[in-house]
Amino acid sequence: MGLLDDIDEILIPEEALRGRIRELGRTISKDYEGKEPLLVGILTGAVLFMSDLLREITIPCQLDFMATSSYAEGTTSSGIVRILKDLDQSIEGRHVIVVDDIIDTGLTMDYLLETLKTRYPASLKVCALLDKLPRRIRHVPIDYRGFEIPDKFVVGYGLDYAGRYRNLRFICVLKPETYGESKTEAGTAASAAR
Repeated sequence: MGLLDDIDEILIPEEALRGRIRELGRTISKDYEGKEPLLVGILTGAVLFMSDLLREITIPCQLDFMATSSYAEGTTSSGIVRILKDLDQSIEGRHVIVVDDIIDTGLTMDYLLETLKTRYPASLKVCALLDKLPRRIRHVPIDYRGFEIPDKFVVGYGLDYAGRYRNLRFICVLKPETYGESKTEAGTAASAAR
């Protein structure tokens, strides 16, 4: 049984992803013309998005990565955000764009933005592939948004469930039996993990 057998519905097909990322790259290139932005990818989910976005940006830019955790062993947030991997370079006086796969509750991104502001960047913006607005607890500005999605747990194109499905070329929803629980419980529990 392959990964494709676990899919309930494709929410965003590969072609739509590519088209929207191309548009985001053009917009960022225009907005930062004459500057050299630093793209900060949030590991691990944003790797594919960051790679494709970078190839669509036509101005000089640099990249770095951060990794965070706000979850213990389970699927519910501990409420405490930890930085597991920090930046390798200073952002003081730089134009920084934080690139993430999905903004859900907003708690982690809010913490990251507050942390990065203390490092005196010239500007600080957010680029998110997916915006799950119905679950927002903390408002965070999303300057470059790929897609707004409903309150469904999604995988593919970098997003995972139990470490799987990142390699799918599209964003999709899994069949309820993939979680081993009811669809409502699965959606709630799995969404809590973001």
